[in-house]
Amino acid sequence: FCTGSIGTMTRRTGSGFLLLALGVLGLRYTFVGSSSGARSSRVAMEAERKFIVGGNWKANGSPESVKKLVEELNEGEVTSKDVEVVCAPPFVFLSEGQGTLRKDYAVAAQNLWDKDPGAWTGETPAQMLADMGIKWVVLGHSERRENCGETSQIVAEKTKFAVDKGLSTLTCIGEKLDARESGKTFDVLDEQLKPLADVLSEEDWEKVVLAYEPVWAIGTGKVATPEQAEETHAYIRKWLKENVSEKVSDSVRIQYGGSVNDKNAAELGKQPNIDGFLVGGASLKGGGDTGRSRELGTLRSPHD
Repeated sequence: FCTGSIGTMTRRTGSGFLLLALGVLGLRYTFVGSSSGARSSRVAMEAERKFIVGGNWKANGSPESVKKLVEELNEGEVTSKDVEVVCAPPFVFLSEGQGTLRKDYAVAAQNLWDKDPGAWTGETPAQMLADMGIKWVVLGHSERRENCGETSQIVAEKTKFAVDKGLSTLTCIGEKLDARESGKTFDVLDEQLKPLADVLSEEDWEKVVLAYEPVWAIGTGKVATPEQAEETHAYIRKWLKENVSEKVSDSVRIQYGGSVNDKNAAELGKQPNIDGFLVGGASLKGGGDTGRSRELGTLRSPHD
């Protein structure tokens, strides 16, 4: 990978959601084999972590709007092999998404039941998701932690159960505003990560993507600065090295979520420890800013 240009990645504007992937690839997959050995090693390691963009549709959509969104997503001619796209529709549209989205886009459930199929009225066991070909599941989102009483232990157990059933997970962590303002962000992350480290084997981590979502930035229009996000992602990676293994620390992908859109994605995506985005509201927007699309399509590394 010797070029920072990503103008060949798409030939049309497509979905605003897909634009988030466009502004980052040329900034991350450059200079492998350059004269700087340390920089080459760092970038080579980043290049091994495939960039992943997830769209969490939450509890939104009608039959008509979902059909339109799927059409627009399918029209986005993403040709790069270096970005993975995962769409998470509501359960009522899961089968439609699975059947109509392009096959190079993965489909995720937004939750699962960590028991085998049986007398669990209103729940969707992991096995049922796996049987219908669903490959991914979003777990531990702050809205479920807050509104459904999901503790870090429950999130860890669900993550382990999902992995054991063959699913990959987008497992969410992140602090509220009071923790950020009182300097306790890392304490919160410690509490959320420890149960995961306790139940997951080194092999299990190969099917886990961590999504760091500062709760104070979700749906508020606020966003962590690139420096804040990078500092936190670097801490998570350091924590994994010290509490799990260096292999897991180097290989696990860490997404950023929290009011990500096609206007701030490029700056966030420059950061070496940010390996993708988990997108909420912007994932429902079928069209991005055309001018911004052109800008993202020609971005080059600042080191060029």
